[in-house]
Amino acid sequence: MKTIHRSFQKASAFVLLFLLWISQSVAQSSAGIDQATAEVNSYVDPISNLIIAIGAVVGLIGGVRVYIKWQSGDQDTQKAIMGWFGACLFLVLVGVVIKAFFA
Repeated sequence: MKTIHRSFQKASAFVLLFLLWISQSVAQSSAGIDQATAEVNSYVDPISNLIIAIGAVVGLIGGVRVYIKWQSGDQDTQKAIMGWFGACLFLVLVGVVIKAFFA
């Protein structure tokens, strides 16, 4: 009877230590996830502002290209305007959606 009682105590102690180890590892991984989330959120604003700035530069360059095509009498001006406008709209919307998605 004593050997059963002693083995039960050893098994209980082992299970208790195992549960403590599991809870500590879960707490550490939770802290790591929180730190990663904070780090990603710190990058969102600069990246979305950079994308919006790139959209503005693409808009200016595209506007100049469309103006040059229009002045030279190119028949393909409407296609260039649609491509330029679509690219600018896409870049600006991506910047806004990134801010909204991570905010």
